[in-house]
Amino acid sequence: MENRTEVIEFILLGLTSDPDLQVLLFITFLIIYILTLVGNLGMILLILLDSRLHTPMYVFLGHLSVVDLCYSTAVTPKVMAELLVGDQVISYTACATQMFCFSGFASAENYLLASMAYDRYTAVCKPLHYTTTMTTSMCAFLVMGSYACGGVTAIINIGNIFSLSFCRSRVVHHFFCDMPAVMSTSCSDIHVHELILIYAASFNIFFGLLVILISYTFIFQSIQKMHSISGRQKTISTCASHFTAVSIFYGTIIYMYLRPSSSYSMDFDKFSSVFYTMIIPVLNPMVYSLRNKEVKSAFTKLISEAKLSL
Repeated sequence: MENRTEVIEFILLGLTSDPDLQVLLFITFLIIYILTLVGNLGMILLILLDSRLHTPMYVFLGHLSVVDLCYSTAVTPKVMAELLVGDQVISYTACATQMFCFSGFASAENYLLASMAYDRYTAVCKPLHYTTTMTTSMCAFLVMGSYACGGVTAIINIGNIFSLSFCRSRVVHHFFCDMPAVMSTSCSDIHVHELILIYAASFNIFFGLLVILISYTFIFQSIQKMHSISGRQKTISTCASHFTAVSIFYGTIIYMYLRPSSSYSMDFDKFSSVFYTMIIPVLNPMVYSLRNKEVKSAFTKLISEAKLSL
């Protein structure tokens, strides 16, 4: 019974067993996922097509849309299948793949947000050196580094969790293969594995937060030294979207992953998980598009060109 391969599939309990609520949730998640696809693909397309958006800030924003789209897609379609046709079974391999994709792309978002903070710091605090600092090669390094760090984190998490023995129960009290939920089904001693999960999450989160907090400390100091009110307002407006996205992302991730397992409430955490798996990916493009004049201008230009071509 200690052989972990004896479990070849897991059963996801999902969000609810109420048929009426399942239909309502399916419709809600379908709308959210469509908005996620439209918002993030639209942002990527807009950045690719408009040469005015070929700057470091929008390169990072484009890749932020990519990771949002990817980790939402890793979870949401399976959840909708659970609600629509009651497909609650997920194979061992599919569970590991879903966990790898979600963990990897969510971690990559963490480092992308930190890279965007450094970009804003350079633009606000060292404007004369911005073009020589945020070069194409530097942007490529930060983007590829974000994906690489996400991949390493995902490998560590997968190796940590799927080295456990799953011989006691196949039932996962969640709607997707979330790391704490899958870990809790193991018949092994999970104390060390739980610590590895917490330490890995803590390192990623606090490293990203440290970069962001240091960057914004210098940014706010620079804003205070500005004599022009319009200059202050422009700088604050430029940073506001990123700061909003950072607050939403880190607030939910810290709440979910940096707590001991004894404080978990599976039913409550399932609904909390909806926020960071489905809501954040749809919020980010809205936050950046609604508060960004360049994005709105590029969108208006694209619509005008499309009308003229008809």
